[in-house]
Amino acid sequence: MTSPPSVTLGISGYRAVIEADRFVPDSFQLVVDGTPQSHVNVGDPSQLHFEYIQRIGHVIDELGTPGSPVTAIHLGAGAFTLPRYIDATRPGSRQQVLELETDLVPFVREHLPLPKRANIKVRYGDARESLGKLPAGLFGTADIVVVDIFGGSRTPAHVTSQEFYRLAASLLAPQGIMAINIADGPGLAFARGQAATVASVLPHVAAMAEAQVLKGRRFGNVVLVASGEPLPLDYIPRLLAGGPHPAQAVHGKALAEFIRSAPIVTDQTAVPSPPPNRSVFLAK
Repeated sequence: MTSPPSVTLGISGYRAVIEADRFVPDSFQLVVDGTPQSHVNVGDPSQLHFEYIQRIGHVIDELGTPGSPVTAIHLGAGAFTLPRYIDATRPGSRQQVLELETDLVPFVREHLPLPKRANIKVRYGDARESLGKLPAGLFGTADIVVVDIFGGSRTPAHVTSQEFYRLAASLLAPQGIMAINIADGPGLAFARGQAATVASVLPHVAAMAEAQVLKGRRFGNVVLVASGEPLPLDYIPRLLAGGPHPAQAVHGKALAEFIRSAPIVTDQTAVPSPPPNRSVFLAK
């Protein structure tokens, strides 16, 4: 049996592997340091697999006029799941991807090629440092900024602070949306702190997750959706209705209760996200 393609990433030293999905035709999974980071259906990039990615996809679907081009900035490349999704569902979109690992992008492009027509520009470097080097014309123009930054299975501390989110928020157009993927375990101390921190920068925030995760009963992903402008009243129910189920959201007064007493994270107090138990991935 032929081994799946792999590469040792030069910056982190992690091993990245592209594994075929045995159950979904034309689909593959990128695994970094034993952690599933991306799932791509190369035959139909509009099909999203991971639960949290589907939720961010629903957020993208609600931007402006359905199918119209958007300006998107992705912090973290993975296997380009969401850039591919935007290209497939909103042709003509302008996209920027920031990625630390210089070996990862050519590896993914070799084995999971991007559509030739896609307007996706890749910039290498630390996400926080790279934000300050983006063209001045991009600031204040992004319809969507996706923050999905992981070193292996954990989000580095320096991209979890109020200072970082202020910089990322400066990219947003007046009604632009920031979508943030947060991994946390029982109690959700990290997620609550991140929600409080984001809310200190962008006042309109909602948190969405699978019901048991949002109740703090098991490890999983929480998606924060944040904007400087109010989210439409029917926005959250539509996002939840798109699945996966069962799903819950907190916003408004419920969000205020969710983050009550959670500290705002600064550069001085920031810590990485908690490590998951490996059984989280082995059970899937």
